[in-house]
Amino acid sequence: MKLILVRHAETDWNKERRIQGGGSDTGLSDLGVKQARQLASYFQNENIAAVCSSPLKRAYDTASYIAKPHKIEVNADDRLKEIHVGDLEGISWASLGNSFSQFLLQKWQGAGKEKLPGGESFVDLQDRTWSCMENLRESYDGGTAVVVSHYFATLAIIFKALDLLPEYLPKFRIANGGISIIEYASYGPRLTAFNNTAFIDCEEYRCTG
Repeated sequence: MKLILVRHAETDWNKERRIQGGGSDTGLSDLGVKQARQLASYFQNENIAAVCSSPLKRAYDTASYIAKPHKIEVNADDRLKEIHVGDLEGISWASLGNSFSQFLLQKWQGAGKEKLPGGESFVDLQDRTWSCMENLRESYDGGTAVVVSHYFATLAIIFKALDLLPEYLPKFRIANGGISIIEYASYGPRLTAFNNTAFIDCEEYRCTG
């Protein structure tokens, strides 16, 4: 099976560098809509069996652009929501005094089992997102599924597939619209692409985190 993991296109909160967790249902910015259309164009010749998405607007709208040329209904799944950040929802990165990934690393030394204040842990996030991937494998074994979610949701899936610890989070970065691919073989999953943004018009792309 081929899993195409897509981070949602840009939102205004991405531009403003605000923490955007599972409790924020923000929509796409004008640039985000352009990115979503470019994603749709990029995937138009891909043989896609299913498009699955977080129900949050920024992801679902991105997925809808991808699915439309294929005449596929988007399957919204709560398990693909971004990590629930609790008390951190909506605050600026600047108030943390560091990047969000580095802030989380301080919380998630080792196994990543500590819950964020009022939120969930990295392990919680991995458990729910990976259960969705397992269901997709059962339903579309041998096919290609597109999964549109969020920054940490996507990394949780990748880290689970590669058996990586949360301490490596600051070493990875996925841009808005970034495409990563996991392919399953007899020996298990492998990452065959990471954060591909080559499809986006450079003049219209903004690296926002």
